[in-house]
Amino acid sequence: MLVKLLWLLLGCALSGVFLQSADAARRDPSGMKTVLVLGDSLSDGFGLKRSEAYPALLAQKLSAAGYKFEVVNASASGGTTAGGLQRLPKHLGRKIDILIIQLGINDAFRGVPITTIRSNLQAMIDQTRARWPQAEIVIAGMQLPLPEAEDYVSAFGEIYGELARKNHAALVPYLLAQVGGDPVLNLPDRLHPNAAGQRVLAENVWRVLEPIARRVAQE
Repeated sequence: MLVKLLWLLLGCALSGVFLQSADAARRDPSGMKTVLVLGDSLSDGFGLKRSEAYPALLAQKLSAAGYKFEVVNASASGGTTAGGLQRLPKHLGRKIDILIIQLGINDAFRGVPITTIRSNLQAMIDQTRARWPQAEIVIAGMQLPLPEAEDYVSAFGEIYGELARKNHAALVPYLLAQVGGDPVLNLPDRLHPNAAGQRVLAENVWRVLEPIARRVAQE
C-alpha cells in the first residue's frame, strides 16, 4: 500500500513538472515577441533576397532598438487577400503580438470586388484577434495607379483607412510612399521596389510600428 502511495505521489509530481514546463513554453520566458507579416510580393521581396525585403529590415531595426522581437515573413509573391486568408491559420498556433497585413493590390489588378477585398481583410483581423485578443494590427495601405477606373480606384484606396478605424488598428497610409513610380527605387518592371526602395518601405512601416513595438515590449 505504501509503495502504491509513493508511486502515486511521484506521478503527480512529474505531471506537475510537465504541466509547468508546457505552461512556461507557452509563455516563452525569453520574453521574445512575434511580428507576423502577411503580404504579397512587396513584402516577399520580389526579385531580391529575403534579407533585403522590408520585413527583414524591420527585424534589424527592432533588434537595434533593443526590442526582443522575431519577425515572421509569411508573404507570398502574387498573393491575394483570399490567399492570405488561407495561409493565416497555420501561423496562429504561435502567439502573435503584432500582425502586419499588406494585401489587396493583386486583388485590385484582377478587378476583385471591393466588398470581397474588404471582407477578406476583415476576416484576417477577426481570426487573429479571436486567437490572440491582445494582438496589435498594422494595416499597410495601398493605392491604385489606374485613373481610368476612377470609382474603383477611390473605393479601393479607402478600404485600408476604413478598416483601421473600425478595428482600432494602426495604419501605414501608403506603403509605397516616395517609392511608387520612381525608376531609381524600383526594379526594371517599375512595380517592385529594389533594395534601396525596400529600405524606404522599411522606414514607412517603422514610423508606425516602432511606438507599437515599444508598448508591446513593455507588456
